Amino acid sequence: MQRRDQKLADILDSLSPLAVEWMDEIAASAIARLTALTPKNEYDRTDIEQLLQGNFEEGLLCARLFLALSKDGMETELRERLGPGGIGVNRYKSDQDKYLSVLESLGLPEAMAAAINYEPIWSDILVERLRSGRGSAITGQRRGRGLEEFAEAMIKDVFQHQYEVRCTFVGADGRTAKCDFAIPTRHEPRIVVEVKGYGATGSKMTDIIGDLDAIIDAKRHDTSLLFVTDGTTWKARISDLRKVVVRQNQGKIARIYTTQMREEFRKDLQTLKSINGL
Repeated sequence: MQRRDQKLADILDSLSPLAVEWMDEIAASAIARLTALTPKNEYDRTDIEQLLQGNFEEGLLCARLFLALSKDGMETELRERLGPGGIGVNRYKSDQDKYLSVLESLGLPEAMAAAINYEPIWSDILVERLRSGRGSAITGQRRGRGLEEFAEAMIKDVFQHQYEVRCTFVGADGRTAKCDFAIPTRHEPRIVVEVKGYGATGSKMTDIIGDLDAIIDAKRHDTSLLFVTDGTTWKARISDLRKVVVRQNQGKIARIYTTQMREEFRKDLQTLKSINGL
C-alpha cells in the first residue's frame, strides 16, 4: 500500500448518511409471506416444505421467527443436527428429507401452530410500545454494528478466518489496547482496524480520538492501523474529523475509509496481506 496523505475535504465528500429503518425489503417480504399462511390447528412437514419454497433464505428466516431463534442460534442447531455438508439451500436441495426432519425435530410445526393461533392480549400492545420507545437507542446500535459488518465482510473476504473481532491486542513492549479487528491475531497483530459510525452529534464523536490514540500508543510502529468511519454528522464536527486526518497525515493511521471507499479498502487489505505474508 503506497503512502499517501489524505485530505479532510476528500473524506467529507465521501461521507454517507447512516440512516437505519427497522424494516428492510427482506423483513417486509417475510411479513408478507407469514401473513399469507393459512390458519389451522395443526401444521406438518408439508407446511414446512411450502414455507421454504421459492426464496429459501426468506423461508428459513420465517422458520427461525417461529422458533424464536437468533440467526446464530439457528445456524448452530442446524449444523449440529444436519452434520457435515452445509446448512444452506444446496444442502436442502440435496438432502431435503433430512433437512425437513431436522426442522420438525426443532418443533417448527408446533411453533407455527402456537404462533398463528395465538390471541394477543393487552400487554402485547405495551411490548410493542416498548420496542418503539427504545427505537432510537437500537437504531444507534445498528448504525455502529452495520458499519462493523461492512468492515468485517471486506476483512473476511481477504483474510478468511485470520482475524479476531472486538478484542484487546498486544502491541509494543506488552502494551495493550482495544480494537474492533486484529489481523491475524490479537497476540501478534500486523493490521489493526478500528470502526466507528455516527448518526448524531455527541461526546462519542470526540471519544474516538482517545480510542485511536490508545491504539497508536500501544501498537508496534510496523503495525498498520486502518480507520473505517461514516455518517454525514461528521460534517457538524469537522474539527474532530480534522484531528483524525492529521493523525493519518502524520503516519499514525495508515488510511481512513468510508463505505464509498469499499474497493480501495479491499485493495489495500489485499496489499497488506501480501506485504505481511499472511
